[in-house]
Amino acid sequence: MIQLNYRDTKPIYEQIKDGLRRLILTEAIVADEKLPSVRELAASLAINPNTIGRAYRELEQEGYVYTVAGKGTFAAPRGQFVNARTAGLLEEFDNVVMELLYMSVRPEQLNARMDRLKEGTKK
Repeated sequence: MIQLNYRDTKPIYEQIKDGLRRLILTEAIVADEKLPSVRELAASLAINPNTIGRAYRELEQEGYVYTVAGKGTFAAPRGQFVNARTAGLLEEFDNVVMELLYMSVRPEQLNARMDRLKEGTKK
């Protein structure tokens, strides 16, 4: 399900968020599917439950999951988060591209990189 890399500089809660986000986006976790409880996931990954709780809270703020009191945390329907997340990511993308252009990276280099990334998603 989720792989953690303890040598990675990225915090554990971010790795959990990324893993769950990827599972939801690829529909390995489908809309309205119940996620493991904080305690279950913490036990299976052998980490502090507060770390899982933080990841779940941030995913809820981003719209990827929703919580039902007394029932648990569930994957949000795709349409609920895609537009908002896309807008945020495109804004980040614009900022990164502008910085790269200021650093004299040629648009052709950026296009080639995007083409490589696009080819990687087809596999």
